[in-house]
Amino acid sequence: MFTGIIQKTGKVVKAEMRGDALTMEVSAPGFFENCSLGDSIANDGVCLTIESSSGDVARFCLMHQTLANTTFGNVLVGKVVNLEKACSADSFLGGHFVMGHVDSVAEVVAVTPRETGVEVDLKIPHDLMRYIIRRGSIALNGISLTVAEKFAETIRVCIIPETLERTNLSLWVPGTKVNVEVDMLGKYMENYLSGIFSEVCKEASGAVLPEGASAAEYLRAILKK
Repeated sequence: MFTGIIQKTGKVVKAEMRGDALTMEVSAPGFFENCSLGDSIANDGVCLTIESSSGDVARFCLMHQTLANTTFGNVLVGKVVNLEKACSADSFLGGHFVMGHVDSVAEVVAVTPRETGVEVDLKIPHDLMRYIIRRGSIALNGISLTVAEKFAETIRVCIIPETLERTNLSLWVPGTKVNVEVDMLGKYMENYLSGIFSEVCKEASGAVLPEGASAAEYLRAILKK
């Protein structure tokens, strides 16, 4: 687990496909000194395991599922990535609970400079919008941010100068693709309530539907009664 507080940026120095997986090496002077084989490191918000490390460079393996659901599907040498080590039980939680399990990729649609910092608008995949609330938390490229505004298909986040300086957010321009992880609490709540709602609707409808039928299907059966 991570907190979304970026500790350092690194640079991809090697990216090589081996079958359906990617071997990637990241250089970050001083960052990997106390890391060990098997440690978890968030790279742009993606939880990856150190396969080996030597000096300032660590090597990671990204499986096909990770490549399909994150920006690393088309990673190039020279890419700047946000880095964070996994937190411990006594870590200071300065951001929010970030799992490192990226949900999808979002696209920057506007970057608006302000007197202090910038505002960034991003287009979020439609199926993730229900987990996002105004003033709620979201992780973008591993950065814990607050949703300033929520619109029909986009969200807006406000970035302070400190975040711009310490992350790769300063490189974002319209068209930039970023990893997005919504707050896990919303997903757990939806899963829990969906199960209860499905059971209630099932009892109320008296319908015999296929195994695994959704709450919406049982609700439609009730309305047909």
